[in-house]
Amino acid sequence: QAQLVESGGGLVQAGGSLRLSCAVFISISSLYEMGWYRQAPGKQRELVARITDGRGTNYADSVEGRFTISRDNAKNALYLHMNSLQPEDTAVYYCYADQLVGRRKTNYWGQGTQVTVSS
Repeated sequence: QAQLVESGGGLVQAGGSLRLSCAVFISISSLYEMGWYRQAPGKQRELVARITDGRGTNYADSVEGRFTISRDNAKNALYLHMNSLQPEDTAVYYCYADQLVGRRKTNYWGQGTQVTVSS
């Protein structure tokens, strides 16, 4: 069973909005950091946003002010609200989570969801 499952991707026009969701099938309370990466065709995977269990957040400069990351431990979910989307935001978006149990660190990834922004 997949531990992280993304949804919410799709096709949107420039200037539009999408909300990505990441369903978490492991103990979310053990996840000290979660976030989103994206990978566009021919480009390296890049960090888009991350959030710690203390709710601290960081964003890539390219999405600062347009994207908002949040986590809902009660719903076992991570979200990425994306506004003012531009064609350069087109990519596969991946959810990730870093777990710490005792001294053991484990990194989890979702399968990705495609976001396509048309001009």
